[in-house]
Amino acid sequence: MSALLFILSAPSGTGKTTLARRLVAAHPGAFFSVSYTTRSPRAHEKEGVDYHFVDEARFQQMVAQGAFVEWALVHGCHYGTPKAVIDRARKEGVLAVFDVDVQGGEMIKKQHPDAVRSLILPPSLAELERRLRARSTDDSAAIQRRLLAAREEIGRARRADYEYWVVNDDVDRAYGDLEAIVRAESCRAGRRPLSPDLGIP
Repeated sequence: MSALLFILSAPSGTGKTTLARRLVAAHPGAFFSVSYTTRSPRAHEKEGVDYHFVDEARFQQMVAQGAFVEWALVHGCHYGTPKAVIDRARKEGVLAVFDVDVQGGEMIKKQHPDAVRSLILPPSLAELERRLRARSTDDSAAIQRRLLAAREEIGRARRADYEYWVVNDDVDRAYGDLEAIVRAESCRAGRRPLSPDLGIP
């Protein structure tokens, strides 16, 4: 199979990262695109696993060097997806999973039209609010900002014509939907090499 660049976008609190990690673990050779960021790591985050944590000067140096396929300023911090991830996926012919927002997904798709985008959705905004409150990491004002951002993100994905929509009302079912997408896309004409024995010119 040729490389499959699989972009996952979602409002905060939908379980996107959990699904992305599970998908990578199930596919030999697949890997997760680790973004660069200028924000400080949270307590549970590890360098090189969740993000590459760099200072602003280093990030701007990488921008100047053209090291990112996409980058953006989000809530006062920079985030960027390294081009090296795409180069590796194409060289090895494997699944690469990207955890980026819709804006980032649009930018990658523009440069790599064969990339596949899926939006992970909560069953409802009420359920998303319940999940955000259950995490106990944000106050009420921050949760309201996240809910507003969720509406905007979903609207932008609709305008950007994301190819797939997956509702995470049950993590196993949502994961099954993502697996179905990967299987279907791996069978797309031109992505799976044909045996010379078939005699197809």
